[in-house]
Amino acid sequence: MDGLEENRKAGISSEEEGSELSDGELQEAFAKGLLKPGLNVPQQEAKTTVNNTEGLKQCLVDFRRNLPWVERLDLSNRPAADIVAKAEGKVTAEDSDAINAEDDFQREMYFYRQAQAAVLEALPRLHKLKIATKRPEDYFAEMAKTDQQMQKIRKKLIMKQTAMEKSEKAKRLREQRKYGKKIQTEVLQKRQKEKKAMISAVKKYQKGMTDKLDFLDGDQGKSKKGAGVPKAAMNKKGPNAKRKYKDQKFGFGGKKRGSKWNTKESHNDMSGFRANVAHGKGGKKFGKGGKQKSNKRPGKDARRKMKNRSR
Repeated sequence: MDGLEENRKAGISSEEEGSELSDGELQEAFAKGLLKPGLNVPQQEAKTTVNNTEGLKQCLVDFRRNLPWVERLDLSNRPAADIVAKAEGKVTAEDSDAINAEDDFQREMYFYRQAQAAVLEALPRLHKLKIATKRPEDYFAEMAKTDQQMQKIRKKLIMKQTAMEKSEKAKRLREQRKYGKKIQTEVLQKRQKEKKAMISAVKKYQKGMTDKLDFLDGDQGKSKKGAGVPKAAMNKKGPNAKRKYKDQKFGFGGKKRGSKWNTKESHNDMSGFRANVAHGKGGKKFGKGGKQKSNKRPGKDARRKMKNRSR
């Protein structure tokens, strides 16, 4: 017990330093019957509240200072009127005081109109007191953020803008590729369709089901030859002179070798012989050496000699 008494005098319990009662005190209280079964919670007295109205008013008088308005800049006003709504004859929620506090749009518009009314009331009063309301051109204000931080933000914004431009460019390229691929597919399908129609027309012609050769002209023949000319007239019209001459000269196929050789009949045929041309009496004129004469301009020396002779 001597150790417990010393601990109690020192204010230190046997179990914890921060406990209110020591073991010895608990044993004494238990022997006296002061401890009851269950959770022992110390009872605190209820706080008494005093509504000292006079004291609060006195504190308000002490706090209040009769300062001029320019030092306080306080305004209490209603929201500004909506000119557009008045012109249209509409009644706004601000005018009828039927603003729903849960409606974000109405609440924010009410704050906006109230701030607008405060500005409209404060500006004339400030101008009357000769207080400038616009910042001068040479006004210098220290920024809340440093230049290095602003440079980082600017770089980040530029990188974000560049990434967005690249994304838009890639999107446009993808769309162009899709469109080009679509056009290419349509062209291939059109060619396959025309090829199929051509093969079908050739087979019909080979089988003798038709005697028309319009499929050989293609789109160009349809657009140029068939414009304004009926098909019956085109079929009746024969080949032109150039086509006839080539057909007569080269034939329609078959053996080509030896086609220009003389035969007995061609050798004895003298219908195309012309004596004037054969003996040099007509036709082309030739000069010395058998060369054909030409109207070539004489040389410089020859022209000079001719000029001297004329003198």
